Amino acid sequence: MSGPKLSTLRNLLVLTAFMLIGIAVAFYFRPLPIDSRLAQGDKLGGDFTLQSAEGALSLKDYRGKAVVMYIGYASCPDVCPTALAVLSQALREMEEDEVASIRGLFMSVDPERDTPEKLAKYAAFFHPNIDGATADRSTIDKVVRQYGAFYRIVEMKDSAMGYAVDHSSRLYVINKEGELSSILHHNSSAEELVAELRKII
Repeated sequence: MSGPKLSTLRNLLVLTAFMLIGIAVAFYFRPLPIDSRLAQGDKLGGDFTLQSAEGALSLKDYRGKAVVMYIGYASCPDVCPTALAVLSQALREMEEDEVASIRGLFMSVDPERDTPEKLAKYAAFFHPNIDGATADRSTIDKVVRQYGAFYRIVEMKDSAMGYAVDHSSRLYVINKEGELSSILHHNSSAEELVAELRKII
């Protein structure tokens, strides 16, 4: 085999090796699904502090109430409105005294566009019992890890939005003691969420 052909083959082998290493690294560091993390004994949830239009907002501030938290962003075109609509419908299906013991929390992972004031209006549009809040990037990343969620910024060069955010889409049901009770996907029914809430209120 001639020199140029050997050189080309060597380059292809090197590129293939790097590609396989990259795939292996990405697989190793991928966010584990919640079921896998729970199977490994990971404890999800925990306290945190965000910024709302009213100031600092911690999970412990809700102590004595059940909380349904959703992690997303206000410019989300589909799954976020769907999940918040499910939460809103669930609250409307419950008795007044039940609703009084429940709060919703919409946490944005897009603080560059989602100010606390914008989030307050966005969340209240779905239901007055839903609060909106965000935080600095390091705090957001900490909460995302705590709850087994994930997100990533996706550049959109040909869009006026500039970027979108890919993210997990789950409703986190937290009991009155601030402990994670259950996790529902955004396409769960309002009836399923009502059933989960009635277990803990």
